[in-house]
Amino acid sequence: MMLFLVPQFVVAETADSLRQKIEEANIQKQKLQEEQIKLQKGLDILNNQGKTLQGTVKSLDATRKKLETDIKVTKSKINGAELNIKSLENSMTEKERDIDTHQKAISMSIQKLASYDSKSMIADLLTYKKISEVWHDRSALGDLQDGLGEEIAFLRATKNALEIERDKKEKTKKELQNFNTELGGQKKVVEVTQANQTALLIQTKNKEAEYQKMLSENIANQKKFESDLFNFESQLKLVLDPNLIPEASPAVLAWPLEKIRVTQMFGATVDAKRLYTSQSHSGVDFAASVGSAVLSVKDGVVTGSGNTDLSKSCKSYGRWLLVRHDNGLSSFYSHLSNSLVTVGQKVSTGQIIGYSGGAIGGNGSGYSTGPHLHFGLYVTQAVSVELYSNSINCKNVYIPISKAGPAGYLDPLAYLPAL
Repeated sequence: MMLFLVPQFVVAETADSLRQKIEEANIQKQKLQEEQIKLQKGLDILNNQGKTLQGTVKSLDATRKKLETDIKVTKSKINGAELNIKSLENSMTEKERDIDTHQKAISMSIQKLASYDSKSMIADLLTYKKISEVWHDRSALGDLQDGLGEEIAFLRATKNALEIERDKKEKTKKELQNFNTELGGQKKVVEVTQANQTALLIQTKNKEAEYQKMLSENIANQKKFESDLFNFESQLKLVLDPNLIPEASPAVLAWPLEKIRVTQMFGATVDAKRLYTSQSHSGVDFAASVGSAVLSVKDGVVTGSGNTDLSKSCKSYGRWLLVRHDNGLSSFYSHLSNSLVTVGQKVSTGQIIGYSGGAIGGNGSGYSTGPHLHFGLYVTQAVSVELYSNSINCKNVYIPISKAGPAGYLDPLAYLPAL
């Protein structure tokens, strides 16, 4: 009897210990998330101030602190997932033992029923001295049948519960894998942010005048790139099949960020007329501090990725991703500080595919003059990732090209959830 009780006691003790650790991990995660929110609010204030060298350096410092807290939050999620997996494994072990016990009990009951079935009533009358003993034995048979039914019911319930826990374990393992990928990406963004700050101070010689000069150059480069691309794409005359373009409707796509604030709309806006020779903005800009998680807006496949900053003469999208969806749309994400996916990889709605960037002078920022996410939407039949050979400054880089000219671009807000 003691041999049977000891394992149960040990497992129960481990389960209690794990429950306590899970509770402590959740409390720690909550505290870190509160700190995360506080740091983000301070960072938003800095990012909304006028563009100065001192302000940008302060923003980068605050960004790094916030990213370090992001890493702590992710680590706490990893710890919680690992503890949940251990707890599920313990519970599954108990259920597997219960299943074995039920199966043995059912087997014994079936054997007893078989022995009863092999004897006739006449045989029982000849075996027992009293008729009352025969009825008692037959009553025991009924009890045995009832007990067998209960054991079978318990077995089914335990097997169902075990299957649910197996599914939950697999889901938690997948979450753990995603958390580890996220952690690696966040660490990379911290490294990039530190390198960007160092590079910015070197390039500007820590002088405000040099910073303002860089800012002006980025705006000029932005106008030049957009003008050249607009003129080039306007010469392309692919005729689109309207049947392959989904009807504009809210929530066809999910948001590309957890927190949404639009800073520039699509099309011929006041800012577009000021910034672009084409007088039209090809996407939507969202406010996003460096390192904000960028999410896939729908299930799809990554069909393009690149970083135009790798060509020193090219000031363009910076680090970008293109995802093809099965509804005739392709989503575009640019000015990223880091990307987590590769061409050919399948992605799901809400999956973290990269991290926002855009800090001036940062690797992957392109011509951006401040942290944000540029989100674009193409008609899939129109877009093609090609070497931009017609360009002078960007002839050695690959970017998405609309073979249908301006008609290949769609207003993302027509397909995203209502603001």
